[in-house]
Amino acid sequence: MRPGLNAIMGPEDGSRSWLLDVLAARKDPRGLSGDILINGNPRPANFKCTSGYVPRNDMVMHTVTVRDNVEFSAALRLPVSVTGDERRRRIDEVLELLHLENVANVKPRSKELRKRTSIAMEVITEHPILFLDDPTTGLDLITMTDIISVLRRMSMRGRTIIFSINQAQYSIFRFFDSLTLVASGKVMYHGPAQEALEYFTSAGYIYDSHNNPADFFLDIINGGFCAILDTEEEGHDADKYEELSERRHQVTDELATMYAQSSLHREIRAELDPLLGEQRARRSSALEEVTCVTPFWHQLRWNISHLFKNCLGFPEVTVIQAMIIAVLSVIVGTIFHVLKSDCNEVQIRANLLFFLTVFQTITSVTAGELFDIDRDRFLHEHTSGYYRMPPYFLGKLLAELVPRRLLPSIIFTVIVFSIAVYLRSITILHELLAEHLMDAVRQHSSLWIYSFAAQ
Repeated sequence: MRPGLNAIMGPEDGSRSWLLDVLAARKDPRGLSGDILINGNPRPANFKCTSGYVPRNDMVMHTVTVRDNVEFSAALRLPVSVTGDERRRRIDEVLELLHLENVANVKPRSKELRKRTSIAMEVITEHPILFLDDPTTGLDLITMTDIISVLRRMSMRGRTIIFSINQAQYSIFRFFDSLTLVASGKVMYHGPAQEALEYFTSAGYIYDSHNNPADFFLDIINGGFCAILDTEEEGHDADKYEELSERRHQVTDELATMYAQSSLHREIRAELDPLLGEQRARRSSALEEVTCVTPFWHQLRWNISHLFKNCLGFPEVTVIQAMIIAVLSVIVGTIFHVLKSDCNEVQIRANLLFFLTVFQTITSVTAGELFDIDRDRFLHEHTSGYYRMPPYFLGKLLAELVPRRLLPSIIFTVIVFSIAVYLRSITILHELLAEHLMDAVRQHSSLWIYSFAAQ
């Protein structure tokens, strides 16, 4: 797959995404056979950190703005030698390239905006290879065409763009440089996209001039789905489904065999076999590793800043949580306050202390939810070389765990203590002062009566 737009198409059986993830080193290589070369050399161990990858489910933090997301990626994935002015210049260029300059300060809530932001976060690094898993899924035709045209302009600068796609309109298909058709884990075609139509028509498949070439290829791979549906017989839906399934497997095997015997395959093998022979003789056994271009404290600072902005992105939740904590703490503190200071209330006080302990424990247990919510985003960013695990964990602890879990517990404890202990102490002090005052009055009255009697 050379510099340009390299499309991977196929039915909804997961083959195209699997192939893309294998090429991008995003799948466990155990159980796989074959070789992947980068410019004729073995794929480096940190390939995931030196190439861009846009997943199907956009890993964008929607509680911060588009610019904040792109700036976070640039700050952690560009070397520290890049100055702040240069980094901001790159961010502005990428935002303009993806038509995001007018919505740079908007939070990416919509599908379209999240997809563009996700692509911008990978484009900012200027890696020579960019992988995209179904970048047009769930988007309208205008947005799809716009994104493909942006990728086209990037590929014309010498970058290798590899992406999987389910369906492509002709306005999109005509931009493809290379086309790979896969189904059931087998390759049906791999070569120039504009030669694929001639390849299948020369094999005997009839092409309707009004049909979209991409739909024509998918129809062939699916075993002639349209031809079966066009039959005039009715009441045989089960038979049609079985016929389609059998035909699909048969056609898949036939197309895979046909491609393996084609001149396209022979030309590719003639080019790759010498390279593979050289590399197998000196294959490296290096394990995959994550490398970062920024130091620990730089990663920690940006993680704290980014995650704290995420924490501030839920003002309604914060207000509701504060109100619940305040009301509950006042109730518990009042219960303590009305208790008497005698031995009969010891058991009740022990029960209340047990309730406080259970409440704080339950509140602490839910802290794991903060990590589970961002699990997919963390895995994507960590494997892409944004940061190592310790800076993320400490940033999560300081920026989200403290304000969301520790501070409410402190507020709860302070309010309960103030009502139950401080106010209770004042009440007891008042009672003691009143008692001493009465003793003094009685003592003074007794002395006065005794003195009067003596006279």
